[in-house]
Amino acid sequence: MTEAVVDQPGGIDDPMARALALAKLGRGRTSPNPMVGAVLIQQGRVVGEGHHAQAGGPHAEVEALERAGELARGATLWVTLEPCCHTGCTGPCTDRLLAAGVSEVHAATVDPNPQVQGQGIAQLRAAGVLVVVGEHEDEAKQLIREFAVWITQGRPSVTLKFAMSLDGKVATSKGESQWISSELARARAHQLRAEHDAVMVGVGTVLADDPRLTAREVPGELSQPLRVIVDSQLRTPPTARVLSTPGGSVLVATTEGADGNRQRALAQAGAEVLSLPARSGRVPLPELLQRLGERRVASLLVEGGPTLLGSLWEERLGDRIAAFVAPMLVAGTGAPGPFGGTGAPSLERSWRIVGLQSEPVGPDLLVTGEL
Repeated sequence: MTEAVVDQPGGIDDPMARALALAKLGRGRTSPNPMVGAVLIQQGRVVGEGHHAQAGGPHAEVEALERAGELARGATLWVTLEPCCHTGCTGPCTDRLLAAGVSEVHAATVDPNPQVQGQGIAQLRAAGVLVVVGEHEDEAKQLIREFAVWITQGRPSVTLKFAMSLDGKVATSKGESQWISSELARARAHQLRAEHDAVMVGVGTVLADDPRLTAREVPGELSQPLRVIVDSQLRTPPTARVLSTPGGSVLVATTEGADGNRQRALAQAGAEVLSLPARSGRVPLPELLQRLGERRVASLLVEGGPTLLGSLWEERLGDRIAAFVAPMLVAGTGAPGPFGGTGAPSLERSWRIVGLQSEPVGPDLLVTGEL
């Protein structure tokens, strides 16, 4: 099918920037596949473009080729990720590009998937296609960071999210925490939930706050995340709102040998109970993340509380932070911070954050960075 050619001035000046913008249209919909965008240009004009819209659907390159039709022959492709050369849910994009007669390919970054990882580029070059790699590479890698962790490590990429006061408190010394963050910040947190495959809390958060853990009032048709509760002794009450509120499935991770009656009660309330061999009496977090990875959970948003975040800190199981900082001072030596546990014995052992960014969200500040 050949569609009418439409000039895209912004895309002509910086085709890769246009491809990156297209890729972002798939946010929250493509997992565990990466977000990818593609633009085909023939004689200075955009003849086709596309993005990967959902897992199992056509890849961005195929979308662009179908829109371009015969105009793809001799065209240049700008794509945010190396074209795949293996058969998954769809066929190899490299074969489609060669069959369409594309003469030049610009890929922002190499695919970290061991089944590809440069082989797609090599196949195209062996067939005589000019391939250029590396334009807007940092931005392209940011788009696929969750996919890169999942495909190479077998576990989801972990974002540690918390809301705290300016002096680093997540609750008062009396345990009051609702609400430290503003309504606008909480709405942004719901957007974060919608963009992740799963959201995880410890049982302490369930007992203290009785959260629903759903993504609410988020624009667009995004799926609800899997809701995971880490509960070594099965203290989650069957009456908890997370079990009675419609949304993503609920998984309660516990230890082998946990009370059988409580397991049955939670199962009857709608939860799936996953029992894992205990480590020091607790759910082994590395094994839990591997199990989630096997379920094709590529991105995990951890919302605490301090015990769970502290345990993840000790295991060094975190890839990114999302901290909402509220303009208030709670004070008090008994008021908890976001991370429990023993903490770093020295500054040298602290967890460093790189690529720190901040943006205002209502009266609060959202601070993000890579761990």
